[in-house]
Amino acid sequence: MKRILPAILIVLPLVVVSVFAGASSPKKGPLSEETKACLECHRTISPGIFRDWEKGRHAWMTPAEGLKVGKVGRRISSETIPGHLKGTVVGCAECHTLNPDKHKDTFEHNGYKVHTVVTPADCAVCHSKETQQFGQNIMSRAYGNLKSNPLYSGLADLINGLKTYRDNGLVHLPADPTTNADSCYHCHGTLIEVKGKQTRETDMGTMDFPILTGWPNQGVGRVNPDGSLGSCAACHTRHSFSLEMARKPHTCSQCHKGPDVPAAKVYSVSKHGNIFSALGKEWNYKNVPWKVGKDFTAPTCAVCHVSQLVNDEGEVIVERTHRMNDRLSWRLFGLIYAHPHPKSADTSLIRNKSGQPLPTDLSGEPATAFLIDQKEQDKRRQTMGKVCLSCHSQNWVKGHFQRLDHTIKTTNQLTLTATQLMQVAWEKGSAKGPAQKDSPFNEPLEKKWVEQWLFYANSTRYASAMMGADYGVFANGRWYLNKNIEEMAERLKQPVR
Repeated sequence: MKRILPAILIVLPLVVVSVFAGASSPKKGPLSEETKACLECHRTISPGIFRDWEKGRHAWMTPAEGLKVGKVGRRISSETIPGHLKGTVVGCAECHTLNPDKHKDTFEHNGYKVHTVVTPADCAVCHSKETQQFGQNIMSRAYGNLKSNPLYSGLADLINGLKTYRDNGLVHLPADPTTNADSCYHCHGTLIEVKGKQTRETDMGTMDFPILTGWPNQGVGRVNPDGSLGSCAACHTRHSFSLEMARKPHTCSQCHKGPDVPAAKVYSVSKHGNIFSALGKEWNYKNVPWKVGKDFTAPTCAVCHVSQLVNDEGEVIVERTHRMNDRLSWRLFGLIYAHPHPKSADTSLIRNKSGQPLPTDLSGEPATAFLIDQKEQDKRRQTMGKVCLSCHSQNWVKGHFQRLDHTIKTTNQLTLTATQLMQVAWEKGSAKGPAQKDSPFNEPLEKKWVEQWLFYANSTRYASAMMGADYGVFANGRWYLNKNIEEMAERLKQPVR
C-alpha cells in the first residue's frame, strides 16, 4: 500500500493535466483543401477570427453528420446538401467562396473567387427553412421599410440631420449616409454596394479588394451584394455562430433596448429577467431540442419568439421559427397605434384610408386590408400561449393576456387624445402639418406628440406584455403618457405667432 500511494500521487497530476489539455482543445473535423489554404494565412493574420471559428460547431461537424441527427434535434433544416460540401466541416471557403457569380463583391484572391459579405442566401445551403422564414419576417425588410416609407425616413432624417443657426433661426440640414449608417440603419441594415476596387499593401504583398459602401454592417434588413436581404450574423454573431449567444437576451438587446423598443430594459426588471440574472448561468443554452424546466427555468427572448421547445417526454410544444411574429398577435410598436401585424413583411406597401403609408389612420382606425385578421391573431396568440402554459396555469395566462389587451386599448386611447390635440394645433396654425405640405415631426409640439406614441405608449405596452409593470408606470410609462398630454394642452393655449 505504501508503494502504491506514491505512484498514484505521481500519475494523478498527469491525468489532470491531460484532461484539462483535452478540454481546452476544440474538436476538429475534416477540412477542405480550399479552407486549408485560407487558414495557412488567416490563422496568423486574423487569429481572433480563426479562434472564434475553431470553437464553433461549424469547425468540427460536417453537414453529412448533421443530417444524421434525428429530426427534433437536428440543426440543419435542408434535406439535401451538395455533394462537395457534405464531407468537410463548414470553414472559410465553404462560406466565402459560395455562389461567386451571384455576389457583386466577388474578387480574385490568391487564386480563389472570394466574397466579403456572407449572406442568408449562402447560409440557406444548410439552413433553407430558417432562411425562407426570415425572408417573410419584417426584420428582413427593415432597410426598405424605413427607406421606402417617406414618413419613417423623414423622421429618421430629422433625428440624424444637423441643425445650424442662421438668420435668427434654426436651419435643418439633411442627414448624410455615414450618419444614417451609424444610427438608424445600424440595426435596420444598410445598402451594401460595390464601388470599384482598391489596391492595398498587405503582409502577403500587394492585393486588390472591393470598395464597399454601407460596410461594415450586420443589420437585420441589410441589402447584400447578391441581392439577398438580412444578416444571420445579427443574432448568430460571426464566426462561431453560437446558438448559446442567440438564445441569450443580450443579443436581442443590441437593437431592442429603447426607449422606442424597450424590450431589453423591461425584461431586465421583470420576474423573468430576475430569474435569468440570478440563475441563468446554470442553464444549458446549447441543447437541441431545448427542454423546458430542465435546460432553462424562465423564458429569454428566444424562448418566446424563436426556439423549438419540448417537454420532459421530448414532445414538441412549439416549433422553431425565424419569422419572429409567428407568435405575436399584436404589433406593439410603430407608427402610431398598436395594431394587428401586417400581412406582408414589406410594410412600405401599406396605405391607410387617407392614403398615408401608415398601418392606421390618425384616428386609430386600422388599415385592415394590409393587416392580419382576427382569426390569424387568435392563432398566433394560441401559439404563444403554449409557451406560457409550459410554466403557468390557464388562469394565469388568460389573466396576463387580458391585461395586455386592456393596456393596448388604454395606450391607444391616450395616443388618440394626443393626436387630437396635434390636429387642433395644425388647424389653428400652432404648427405646420401634412395639410401644409410640411413634416409632422419637426416642430416642438410635434416632437412631444411623437414621444407620446414612440416612447411612452411603447414602453407601457412592453411593460404589460413582458411583466415589467413598474417600467410601465414611471420609467417612460403611464406617468409620462398623461403628463405629455397636459403639456401639449398647455402649449395650445399659447397665442399663435
